[in-house]
Amino acid sequence: MRQWLAVVAVAVSAFAFVTAEFLPVGLLSQIAHDLGVKPGIAGLMVTTPGVMAAIFAPALIAGAGRMDRRFVFLLLTAVLLVSNVLCAIATSFPVLLAGRALLGAALGGFWTLATAAAPRLVEPRDAAKATATILTGVTFATVIGVPLGTFIASFASWRASFAATAGLVALALVAQAFLVPSLPSASALRVGDFKTLLRRPQTRWSLLMVALVFGAHFSTYTYIAPLLEQDFSIRAITLLLFGFGLVGFFSNALMSMAVANHLKKSVAAMILLLLVAISSMLLLDHSIIGEAAGMLLWGVAFGALPLCFSVWIQRGTADLPEAGSAMFVSIIQVAIAVGSAIGGSIVDHAGVRADFTLGCGLAVLGLITLQRLVTLERPAAKSAFVSECEPSAD
Repeated sequence: MRQWLAVVAVAVSAFAFVTAEFLPVGLLSQIAHDLGVKPGIAGLMVTTPGVMAAIFAPALIAGAGRMDRRFVFLLLTAVLLVSNVLCAIATSFPVLLAGRALLGAALGGFWTLATAAAPRLVEPRDAAKATATILTGVTFATVIGVPLGTFIASFASWRASFAATAGLVALALVAQAFLVPSLPSASALRVGDFKTLLRRPQTRWSLLMVALVFGAHFSTYTYIAPLLEQDFSIRAITLLLFGFGLVGFFSNALMSMAVANHLKKSVAAMILLLLVAISSMLLLDHSIIGEAAGMLLWGVAFGALPLCFSVWIQRGTADLPEAGSAMFVSIIQVAIAVGSAIGGSIVDHAGVRADFTLGCGLAVLGLITLQRLVTLERPAAKSAFVSECEPSAD
């Protein structure tokens, strides 16, 4: 029981981190007006944490050496607390941006530890379920956390939203302090560990697959509102996005039961479903039922994909789990930043449909990359089988 309480404590922290990361999305106009900056400049509050997380995911964990990972968890959550307090009291945009930079630095290290530590908190047979539980914090942040922050700002102020998030982080910090056990590191993470993993073709192709699929999602989902606004009211779009997160929550929970024994099929099915969902938003354009169904299919796909990819990377880097986790977190943050930036440029210059066409192409490339990974594994499996069948020299 205590093992799962520790997992829940980390999940609460995941909820707090993701809520804090995307909180400014619904507050950009208020913040830009109050601090005297243009909305485009205010958008740096979202971009900065992603860039910082990509840099600090490997750097911070390498710098932690052999420090007990429980203490690192507590330290990173404390930095998140400082970040939100700083944002809540900021009187100028540079100070606010400094707070967001602190969030990014802590975010990269947290996700590296969370995905690597999940299997250590429970019995080996429950590793996938523990990872799924922690990732549930992401879904809850999407469904509840970010909208709640926007709601608080609607009757109080954007500062109150950051202050409320700081209170949530304080709760997560207390939960970690009491529930997360000691997680000693057997050896310090070295730069050479990253080089070792990157020499493996499976690792390189796996990271490319993750980058392509996350790029397909964030290059399109970031700009879903302009597409839906053609046929839906703001209230209807809000309900669709809520449904997206809700079905994603159940998808993540159900996939945790299947991914351990059917990893390749699960990854293939969810990438294919993502492709179908994005394609349907193009092919069924102006069909209210079609677009609503496409959004729900999209929620199912993306609700499960982070879990599928996390388990995939865990298995492929089992000998160097923290290095693998750090690279996994970095490539996701790069995909978020680059995908959103390229998608935005395409939307501005060629329209939303062109952007969604790009998303479909990236998803197809993700499937092709998965097929390449499967073919890479076949010779290795065949070699292992031949070695077992050869007579012993003794």
